[in-house]
Parts: sequence; structure tokens; C-alpha cells
Amino acid sequence: MPNRKLLREIDLGEEVIQQTDQQFEQALPEWLFNQERDFEPNKVVTGKVLEIRGDEVVVDIGYKSEGVVKAEEWRDETGVLHLPQPGDTVEVLIEDTETDEGTIPLSYRKAKRQKEWSLFLEKCKEGDVVSGTVLKKVKGGLLVNIGVNAFLPSSQVDIRRPQSLDEYIGKTIECVILKIDESRRNIVVSRRKLIEDRRKIQKEKLLAELQEGQIRKGVVKNIAEFGAFVDLGGLDGLLHVTDMGWQRVTNPHDVVKLDQEIEVYILHIDREKEKIALSLKHKTPSPWENIEQKYPVGSRHIGEVVNIMPYGAFVKLEPGIEGLVHISEMSWVKRINDPREVVNIGDKVEVQVLAINHEKKEISLGIKQCQVNPWDEVTRKYPPGTIVTGTVRNLTSYGAFIEIEEGIEGLLHVSDMSHVRKVSNPAELLQKGQQITCVVLNVDQERKRVGLGLKQMSPDPWETDIPSRYKPGQKCRGRVTKLTNFGVFVELEPGLEGLLHISELADHKVESPEEVVQVGQEVEVKVLRVDPKERKIGLSMRQVDDGQGSQEAAAPAEDSGEAPSRSRESKRELRGGTGAAGPLIQLPSDADNPPAAS
Repeated sequence: MPNRKLLREIDLGEEVIQQTDQQFEQALPEWLFNQERDFEPNKVVTGKVLEIRGDEVVVDIGYKSEGVVKAEEWRDETGVLHLPQPGDTVEVLIEDTETDEGTIPLSYRKAKRQKEWSLFLEKCKEGDVVSGTVLKKVKGGLLVNIGVNAFLPSSQVDIRRPQSLDEYIGKTIECVILKIDESRRNIVVSRRKLIEDRRKIQKEKLLAELQEGQIRKGVVKNIAEFGAFVDLGGLDGLLHVTDMGWQRVTNPHDVVKLDQEIEVYILHIDREKEKIALSLKHKTPSPWENIEQKYPVGSRHIGEVVNIMPYGAFVKLEPGIEGLVHISEMSWVKRINDPREVVNIGDKVEVQVLAINHEKKEISLGIKQCQVNPWDEVTRKYPPGTIVTGTVRNLTSYGAFIEIEEGIEGLLHVSDMSHVRKVSNPAELLQKGQQITCVVLNVDQERKRVGLGLKQMSPDPWETDIPSRYKPGQKCRGRVTKLTNFGVFVELEPGLEGLLHISELADHKVESPEEVVQVGQEVEVKVLRVDPKERKIGLSMRQVDDGQGSQEAAAPAEDSGEAPSRSRESKRELRGGTGAAGPLIQLPSDADNPPAAS
């Protein structure tokens, strides 16, 4: 056959080249000429490898010009080059007619794919199950060779979308053909649909076989915070975290792993909703059986603190058996605000069983019951009358708490702080941290209370001292300390006050004490009465300068001729105590005290 490239190099002209072609065609046998006419683009033909020239493979396909195939087309999916040898017979696809260089462009790869495609269409159709090797990851999914390359979308890889598609590369998988596009030579396959179809059949069979109480094998397919899903072979069951063990399980990963094969107990089946509850702990007997025999009330045991809450600590006695030590059962004497003041997670502690609730599977435990109760000794150590020295730990509106030894506190009430001073707030006399000596008044062991007194440390001045120093009619001076709507309090000496009733401020009617006196003012008063029982002194500012005021007020009655009645009317009612409603002191009239005979 004429070499057109060579003819053009000689520059014989296009007309000469065409004449040469015609002469060559006339010289060829008629059968060969007809055969050449069948050489059309996109047709697959058989040829013989003549030589390998650089990066091209020269192939004789029986045409007047040589065919050329890029050597790169013999490189496989892994990147390895498998070049043919001269003399080998190969199938190639004619890509185009003769080029200007006098060669015919051929494709080994396209011929191979076309042949594979034809064979695939003969054997497979949509809906068929095929097997193939995952070649590589592509955009949106995987490329799978099932005889021809097919696309497996990432959403169709598995029932649950995998975290990474890389694990499938190089693996042989089964899938179902979803769609075949002959015009574009595209094939879409699904592994998920195949799994779902098979699981549907398996699920129906499984539901027919399953019974509550059975032990079945399964594979852990997913782990969540609340438990794990186990594939029983067509249907997933939920293994809740509370059913993973009789002991407390906080993290499902501590018990099961992904793809782990385990045996589970069928706890419950909802065939209508196709839900199955599974359990691991029910494969073994409950440790709560015969719990009263193992841990009778009153028995003591060593346990481990496994959890701490604001209200107490949970102590494990054995796997699956935990009891609560309430915060109130941690110490006999200390006020515990946080259980961590006494225990920490991991501590080994001795506890006593206080109560068992078998239905709720609850055990009440105590720590303090394993220790000596100091209150058992309080009555013996601190009988009433005992002098104690302690530290002021807390002040309240009604008194002060005094720690007399570690964990033992007594209450010093405001009413027991002073004989003569009216204490409205303990802070007037005491402060936190102060050392103070008191006397024990009483001990209530059942309520765990000790009553203390401060004023009882000295004699009561109201018994003899004050009544002996302050007599009715006696004049004295004092300082106004407080004004009220019913009168004035006057301090006669430190800690001792008397009441100057509003009616005793002046001879005339007084609407408000502020009209007569002010706080801090020094005033002269007369003692009206002294009541040791009520601990009150009544005072008056009326006729302070007249020491015989009571007798003089009664004198006019003798000259009136109406002595009996006037004598009764002339009695002066003087009020004392804490107000107008207090007891009255009546000064005697002349009729009550007749003059002595001269």
C-alpha cells in the first residue's frame, strides 16, 4: 500500500498522490478492496502487533495504512503497564479514518470496554444481583467493576451510611443493578437495597422464630449513649444501657464493641412495631435474689464509693448491688453540707445496712452507725450544772451555738444571757470565734440538744440586790435609752432599766414622749414599784420634788365633810411595769393611814 506520508514528504503534489491511490486500488484484488470498505470509525477489528514504536503500538488491521494505539492504553487499574509483543493478535476500535500522517488512530481500551459492555448486556439486566470489586472512591460514591465499571452511590453502600468509604476499596461486594443507561453506558448499583431485601426475608423468618426468654446471637451494629443496637439476623434489637449488667453501667462502650458478636437475652418483643428489647444481665440470676439473707438489716460490710450526689453517696457492696448512704447518715455530730466532706469516689468504707426495699431494689446504708455515737456520753459527761468552756460557732436571732467539744454544740438562748439586760440580738454580747464559759442547763439526748446559760453563772440580782437598793418613793437619776408610744425606758445603772409610763411623764396629759424627753437625756425619776417576779421597775417624773406627795394629796378630804367617799376617790393610781395595762400601785390615803396620836 502507498505511504502517503512519504509521498507528501517528496512533495509530489496532492494530484499525484490521488492518482497513485487510484492506481493502487485498481491493482488490488476486488475482495480486498471490498474488505477495506468495511473499516469504519467505532468499529472493532482484529489486528496484529507489528512493533512498539516509542509510546505507540503499531498494529496491522489489514488496511492500506497502519494503525496506531497509545501504549498507555495497556495500563491496568492498578497502574501496571502490560504491553503486547510483536506478533500478538489484539482487538482494537477504529477511532477515525486515516490521519495526515498516513496512520489510523486505534483504541485498545475502547475495544475492550465495548466488548465487555456487549457481553454484560447479554448476561445482566436491571434488578439482577451481581458481584464486583471496588476499584476506587469517586465523587459521591465508589467505582465497582462488575464486568464493566458501575457507580455505587455512598447512600447505597449500607443501611447505615459508613463513616469512611475507604474501608471498601479492594473488597469484593454483592449489589443489585438499579439502572442501566445503554446510550451513556452508565450503570448504577446498590448494596443497600440488596441488604434490605435480604433482611426483609430474614426478618419475617426471625419474627416467626423469636420468643421472649430465648438466648440469641447477634452482632453489635451501632452504639449510642443510651445503649447498643444488635443485629439478630434481619432485625435490630435494642440493648439498653440499664440492661447491660446488674452493676451500674454509665458508658456502653465499656461493655460492647462495634461488630462484636454477642449472645443476648430476648427481653420483650413488639411484633406490631417490630421492636425487640434485649438484655445481657438477664442471662445470669439477679444478685437481688435472697438479698435479705446476704445483707440482713443491722449487718456491717465493706463497700466501695461509686457515685456521689448532693444528697448522699452510693456504695457498691458487690457487682449489681449498690446502697445509698444518705447525707444524714454520715456523721453523728457534724453538719455535712456535701458528702465529699466525708467520702470520695473509690473510697473503701464500712457501712451498716439500715433498710431494704426489695421491690424498688434499694438498700439504705449508714456510715455513722459503724462509729461510736458521742451523744451516748453527753448525758454522763455534761450533767446539768456542769461548767463548760466553748467557742461561739454561730449566731442566730434567738441565741448562739457554742461548741463545747468537736461535734457537740449547745444553745445559749438570748433569755439566758443576762439577768438584767434585755438582749434582742446575741451579737450585742458575743461574736463568732469567741471563747465563753457557760453552765449546762439541760441535755436532750433524743433531740441531740444541750441547753446552756450565761446569766446562771452569777446570782440573780432581782432576788435580793435590786429590791434592796430600789424602794418605792426613792428618787434616782437615769438616762433615757428608748422612746415608745406607751412610755420611756430609763437606764438606772448598766444593764438595769425602768419604765417611765407616758402617764407618769408630767402632771398634764402627754400625747407623745418626745414632748417631754429625748433619747440620751439625763432625768430624775421616782421609783413607783419594784416587781422582782416580773423583773420590772416602774418610774415616775410627776411631783419628783415632793417626797410626801401621796399624803398631801389626801389631806383635803378631812375638811370636806365627805371623808369616806373622797377618801376612796383620792387614792392615786400610779402605773408601773411595761405599760398602761400593767399592775397598778395605789398609794394609801389618810383614811387608810390615820395620823398617829400626838
